[in-house]
Amino acid sequence: MTDQSYYSATMRDRTEREALRGEIVADIVVIGGGFTGVNTALELAQRGYSVVLLEAERIGWGATGRNGGQVTGSLSGDTTLRKHLTPRIGAEAAADFVWGMRWQGHDIIRERVARYGIECDLVHGHLHAAWRESDMKELRDFAAEAARRGMGDAVVMLDRDGVQDALETPLYDGGLLNRNNMHLHPLDLCRGEAKAAESLGVRLFEKSPVTRIVPGDHPVVETASGRVTADTVVLCGGAYHRLEAEALGGRLFPAALGNMATEPLPAEEARAINPQNLAVYDTRFVLDYYRLTADRRVLFGGGANYSGKATADIAGELRPALERTFPRLAGIGIDFAWSGQAGIIPNRVPMLGRTGPNIWYAQGYSGHGIATSHIVAGIMAEAVASTMERFDHFASVPHAKNPFGERVGQGLLALGMWWYRLREMAWIR
Repeated sequence: MTDQSYYSATMRDRTEREALRGEIVADIVVIGGGFTGVNTALELAQRGYSVVLLEAERIGWGATGRNGGQVTGSLSGDTTLRKHLTPRIGAEAAADFVWGMRWQGHDIIRERVARYGIECDLVHGHLHAAWRESDMKELRDFAAEAARRGMGDAVVMLDRDGVQDALETPLYDGGLLNRNNMHLHPLDLCRGEAKAAESLGVRLFEKSPVTRIVPGDHPVVETASGRVTADTVVLCGGAYHRLEAEALGGRLFPAALGNMATEPLPAEEARAINPQNLAVYDTRFVLDYYRLTADRRVLFGGGANYSGKATADIAGELRPALERTFPRLAGIGIDFAWSGQAGIIPNRVPMLGRTGPNIWYAQGYSGHGIATSHIVAGIMAEAVASTMERFDHFASVPHAKNPFGERVGQGLLALGMWWYRLREMAWIR
C-alpha cells in the first residue's frame, strides 16, 4: 500500500511547469492552483484579462486532488445563507439563489469537459443513503423541492428494498437517487481545466509558494525567486496557506479527510456491489462516502479528523466501515490511502471577501468543494469585473473570528465533532 493518492498515481496529464523567476507584470495574479484558482483564472482570461497563476506545489496538489470525487447538489451552510439573505432580498429570492447555487457547478463542469475535451471519468448517478428511517423525511422534502423546481425526472426516492437493489449492502433504510449528480477523477478535471486556461493565455507557475503580498495601487506578489506586479490579487489557497493572516486568521480550520482505494475488483464483483455505478454518501453528520473508480476499485472515505492532523493509519481506520458497508469485501487489499485538508468554516458558509480594495479571497467549502468551487470562481471573476451582486451576497455574511488562537479553536472544533461521532455510534449497525 502507498500513501500516494489514487488520483496522483493515475492522472493522465503529468505536465510539470516551471517556477516563477524574475519580475513579470499582469492584470491579475491568482494564488492557488486548485479548482477555485484554476477556474477563476480561466474565467478571467475569458473576459480578456492578463492572468498569472501561482501554485506552491503542483496543479491540483491540495484538497482538489485528494477528495472523494463526488459532485453533488450539496451546499454547505445553505440554511444559514438563506436566512441571512432573506432580509436583504426576500424569502423567495433567497431560496431561489441557494437552490440555484446547488446545481450551477454541475452545468459548469459538464460544459468545461465538453468544450475542452477533458477526460476525467465523469459518470452520472448518486445515492444519498438514509442511515436511519427518521432521516427519510429530509430526503423526501428535498425530492419534493426538486420536483417543484423541475428536477422531478432526475430524482427518485428509494425504500430499503430499493437501496438494496442498487447496492449490495445491509445498511440504510432508504435513500434519494439523483441522476443529475456526478462522480469523477477530480485531479484529471483540474489539470484539464489548467490546460484550458493556458490555451486562453493564462501563465501558470508551479513550485512557487507566495512569501508576501505587498498591498498598494499595484500590489506585488513575491515568491522566493520572483515577483508579479498586478492591478488585482485573488487569493484561492483554502486550508493550505497562511497569507493575509490578520484578516483571515482564526476563521477557517483545516480538517484531515481520509480516503483509500482498494485493489481492483473483478468486473462481476464490481457489478454485484454497485450495479448502477453510483456515488454514495450517507445522512450522518460524520458520514461515509464511496464510489467505484474507472478501473473498478472502491474509493472509500470518511471519518474526518478535526484535530488538524492526519490520521496515522488511514486504511486501518476506514477498513471497518468499508467491510460493514460491503461484507463481501472483508479482507480486500488496499492499494492507496491518503489524506487531504478541507477548509472548514464554523457557520459552513463559504467565505468570499476582500482584505483591501484590490486583494480578494475565496475559501472554505467545508467538504463540498468540487461543484461549489466552480460556482465561486465565476462569482470572483464577475466581482473583479465589477459585477458585485452574487459576491456581495456571500461577502455580507458575518464570520466570527476565533478569539482563543488556532490551537484552542482546532481543539474545540475537534471536541464538537467527537460529540457528533459519539452520538452517531449508537446507530452503527
